[in-house]
Amino acid sequence: MPSEFDLIRRHFTSPIAHTALGVGDDAALLAPASGMQLAVTTDTLVAGTHFFADAAPQDLGWKTLAVNLSDLAAMGATPRWATLALTLPGVDEAWLTEFAAGFFECAGRYGVDVVGGDTTHGPLAMTVTAFGEVPAGAAITRDGGRSGDDLWVSGQPGLAVLGLAWLTDSALRAGANDYSPLRALHHPTPRVELGTALRGLAHAMIDVSDGLAGDLGHLCERSRLGATLEAGALPLAALRALGAGEVLARRCLLAGGDDYELLFAAPVAAREEIEAIARRLDLPLTRIGQLEAVAGPIRLREADGSVHEIAASGFDHFG
Repeated sequence: MPSEFDLIRRHFTSPIAHTALGVGDDAALLAPASGMQLAVTTDTLVAGTHFFADAAPQDLGWKTLAVNLSDLAAMGATPRWATLALTLPGVDEAWLTEFAAGFFECAGRYGVDVVGGDTTHGPLAMTVTAFGEVPAGAAITRDGGRSGDDLWVSGQPGLAVLGLAWLTDSALRAGANDYSPLRALHHPTPRVELGTALRGLAHAMIDVSDGLAGDLGHLCERSRLGATLEAGALPLAALRALGAGEVLARRCLLAGGDDYELLFAAPVAAREEIEAIARRLDLPLTRIGQLEAVAGPIRLREADGSVHEIAASGFDHFG
């Protein structure tokens, strides 16, 4: 049976592009560019909590890194380095080969050097620490929102949780010929290019990992503001077209997680620039509401003008 070091050497060692010292020593040596700050994030994925144990290993490899890069994108940071700690119930060379292929596919797509990590025996889980660079003072945080700011969201939130519903209820996907919900669930796209493009434009930003309403609640709490969403502006059409009725479509959009889209607040004066970014990146950016001076529950304004509060509780591991 291969040793831990054989597994690392065989599956998780790759060329490095912007690292002083990578895999093979007691620690890596990183050299951030002059004038840059380091953005650092860590995420753990656990079988049975974040993914099904029989998930395709190549998709899982991609997603393991992608969810961390999404956190860097939400700060306006450019991904540079990552480490991987992998807990395995046993050594399955075929599984490891496919997992590593997905992981390094994501690393290559976003220019990430994999500079270290660990392997150990136990229930299947993986932990990534990712590092990015952002010009000093330019990071986009959750606490910078201002009253009157527009609220925008990228892409199509709600797709991933619809994909999860498809996996657990085959009747929901009966006759489907568009598998974008499953793609969104298994192979999320970290919005790195959008995050860096929004430096100097967005006042506050967060990635949608625990549900749009829940993550908006986190942004509002940090910015000490309230928010009103406009029901008529919510991007629901694609979810309806995939067979989700109005109630399910709203639930997926507002309460679903695992999308890794970016939710951000920006001044009204930035609308044209943001729309230009959407065209340049060929990425839908939808204006869905606004921040308000008085902190409180998130509100939803219906097409008839009526307003009601909506729950802002996202996914909680211990809730």
